[in-house]
Amino acid sequence: MIVAVLDANVLASGLVTHGQTAPVQILDAWRAGHYALALSEHLLAELTHTFEDPYFSRRLTSEQIAANLRLLERHATIAAITVRVEGVATHPEDDLTLSTAVSIRAGYLVTGDKKLQDIVTYREVQIVSPRRFLEILRTQESKSASE
Repeated sequence: MIVAVLDANVLASGLVTHGQTAPVQILDAWRAGHYALALSEHLLAELTHTFEDPYFSRRLTSEQIAANLRLLERHATIAAITVRVEGVATHPEDDLTLSTAVSIRAGYLVTGDKKLQDIVTYREVQIVSPRRFLEILRTQESKSASE
């Protein structure tokens, strides 16, 4: 099974928006069991901080935010950061997100950050956009269906 780490912005976007956006579809695929979602305490803390932004606090009640965080804590794999990545990304928080993916041995890190996507692969973790990750999931589903 595919194991993926979603950065805080992809998670927040998927939890706050409706419709058929890539982040929403990615979280729907996780809920449907098409891949395993892995996070770290750092990512949960970053997501909590992201939800404090006025954009998100206008769209989600504190109860909705708490429910979303509980959902992730209960159903995603929460991994300890055991491998430190420093100076690879342009922002230290992105290095910590990459550290999460490397520590859990995720196949994918899903991010909207173009500079992080430009790295392409780091220690066997493929760094992809949300749209690209959806394509990968659809390809996997097609292969599974034809077997």
